[in-house]
Amino acid sequence: MRRMLLALALLGTPPAALARDAGAGTEITAPGPQGNLAGTLLDPDPRAPLVLIVPGSGPTDRDGNNRFGVAGGPYRQLAEGLARHGVATLRIDKRGMFDSRSAVADGNRVTIADYAADVRTWIDAARKRTGRACVWLLGHSEGGLVVLAGAQQPAGVCGVVLVSAAGRPLAVIMREQVRANPANAPLLDPLLSLIATLESGKHADTASMPAPLPLLFPDSVQDFMIDQFRYDPPRLAASLTVPLLVTQGDRDVQINPGDARALAGARPGATLVVVPGMTHVLRIAAADGRQASIATYSDASLPVAPALVDAIAGFVTARR
Repeated sequence: MRRMLLALALLGTPPAALARDAGAGTEITAPGPQGNLAGTLLDPDPRAPLVLIVPGSGPTDRDGNNRFGVAGGPYRQLAEGLARHGVATLRIDKRGMFDSRSAVADGNRVTIADYAADVRTWIDAARKRTGRACVWLLGHSEGGLVVLAGAQQPAGVCGVVLVSAAGRPLAVIMREQVRANPANAPLLDPLLSLIATLESGKHADTASMPAPLPLLFPDSVQDFMIDQFRYDPPRLAASLTVPLLVTQGDRDVQINPGDARALAGARPGATLVVVPGMTHVLRIAAADGRQASIATYSDASLPVAPALVDAIAGFVTARR
């Protein structure tokens, strides 16, 4: 199972248990390459806009939980919040993971183009099932890059919503992340060397590197990272022909408002919303600083930022 780049920001944080609430919607499937892709449809009103929620990096399930430290289902919380505004959602498990694990033999052997193809499959399946003319694509974190790639073919796409998405190439973001986390200090030189090697299109030999780098960057995931490093998110945003909403929290220790401004600035007419206090997992931190931000990842009692829900609901319903 592909490791999560979020781990660079969370070294020293205990893993969280994964718990998906299957009651928050209807289980549906779409055809994958070898087996079915799985998702949850929450549809309070068949006349309402439908938002496809595409997960972030690594082993993140359709609810937004991740064994590297994210609990409480932030995507499920977002879906439930949007439902209260009358907005429908479809949140999905990525190919090769969780209930989509039979879609491919090896969930590590993927590309951004593969994930974008799955988004296109979900668009078709959702339109057929619900009768809607188009679907909104919402990508969180790495999912933002996926939906930007998927929306380059605009058929059936109402528009794009980016949430805490990178506005720079991934290698640049990763260097910033590893330098920002004090726990990475003993690992900084090998980490920076590893990133440079992958950025050049080559595999890095992690066998002699200190723990936990061999675990986080096994050879099996490096092709995916090399592929991801090739993408320039603002360039993809600039070529969109559908409406674009870019949202970002100002207490996010992984992605910052500058990324959001770069994405919104690349697409004339894009809407930018910076949510005060929001962290990378869509919740409000109690204070400024890294510790308070990271504390929101595993605190299942915290709701998704209401201002984020309001911004997304307002954007998609205004364009019906």
